[in-house]
Amino acid sequence: MFNKILIANRGEIALRIIRTCREMGIKTVSVYSTADKDSLHVRFADESVCIGPPSSTESYLNIPRIMAAVEITNADAIHPGYGFLAENIEFAKICEQYGVKFIGPTSKQMAKMGDKISAKATMIKAGVPVVPGSEGLLKSVKQGKKLAKEIGYPVILKATAGGGGKGMRIIWKDDEFQHAWDSARQESKAAFGNDGMYIEKFVEDPRHIEIQILGDQYGNVCHLSERDCSIQRRHQKLVEESPSPFMTDELRKKMGAAAKAAAKSINYEGAGTVEFLVDKHRNFYFMEMNTRIQVEHPVTEEVIDYDLIKEQIKAAAGIPISGEDYFPQMHAIECRINAEDIYNDFRPSPGTIQFLHLPKGHGIRVDTAAYSGYTISPYYDSMIAKLICRARTREECIQKLQRALDEFFIEGIHTTIPFHKALLKNEDFRSGNFNTGFMDTFEMPKKTLT
Repeated sequence: MFNKILIANRGEIALRIIRTCREMGIKTVSVYSTADKDSLHVRFADESVCIGPPSSTESYLNIPRIMAAVEITNADAIHPGYGFLAENIEFAKICEQYGVKFIGPTSKQMAKMGDKISAKATMIKAGVPVVPGSEGLLKSVKQGKKLAKEIGYPVILKATAGGGGKGMRIIWKDDEFQHAWDSARQESKAAFGNDGMYIEKFVEDPRHIEIQILGDQYGNVCHLSERDCSIQRRHQKLVEESPSPFMTDELRKKMGAAAKAAAKSINYEGAGTVEFLVDKHRNFYFMEMNTRIQVEHPVTEEVIDYDLIKEQIKAAAGIPISGEDYFPQMHAIECRINAEDIYNDFRPSPGTIQFLHLPKGHGIRVDTAAYSGYTISPYYDSMIAKLICRARTREECIQKLQRALDEFFIEGIHTTIPFHKALLKNEDFRSGNFNTGFMDTFEMPKKTLT
């Protein structure tokens, strides 16, 4: 087992990893920017190293500074969390070259699944259903238009290095292609340093359902069932739950088997998520694989009583997994509480939290690094907390969430709590009648004076 793990991340996920490491008797090192000097992940780690100014390019994305922190603290492993360098192939390669264990897949595995074009080719070879589209990167608008006509509009243009909805555009007709191409490439280049594009058939009214998998260094893979992530806005997830209200036992087995086949085809090591689009007829298509821990991993932990971070670390240390598949024993829903103004197009709302009160009680979990007096920085993601509720049924889970949201107070900044309260009252959501287009017609709650 590792002696000391450096956490190349910040906020709630860094704190989440520190907690599990402490329970496992593993020392931790936090890295931080000057903007995060008062953050809890800095306070609770055994050691901490400042790696630069607030800009992520000069701190959390700065590989030389992170590797320098590894050297001066003598850490023998790195946990990248999610975002930042978690799916950076070059970072994984450098860790391998320096003999520091990257807690995640190898750089070769990441190259096969982290890049969407490579991942699609790998899935076709493994016999996993994929959405019709380009076989490789598009070379021009002319080529894209020709292919779009062959597979039929609407199509979706995607950045091969994308994530979080960046570099994605839905194109409904031929004369929209040029503008979508230009804007998507520009956005992708700025976000990922890569403007490579490909297209796929746009599956209308789909569900976004992902399968959590875990693999070890010996070729064993298990799946930990599904999460439904269909409630999203501009490809950013807002709510996740397990089990999916759309899922059947037969579909769960088929999708679980497909996800395992995908992972086994590259001898995948570590935690990962195979994401699918599922149409209204319950046909499913591979979309992408996230080669890291997910923001919404607590949902899976709550329904199967499983510490994903702990098992991820054990797999990285060479401990074999049982290979046993897991199925939901409870129902769990996660609400992402972001510092955003829902009445102003979800505009980020950085600032200082004047007062914070977290909900408590049976079946309620809040993952956060925030506290009263904590400043939400404009430099990073706007997520403040994740509220996860667990109950025996979906209806009980929704009722528990409603109660928890009524107890959740954050003063000093705008948050998405009013949105979540309104969502839980929506009849379509409560009945499970929703897809990825849900937010296009959802009526936002009216603003009230407080």
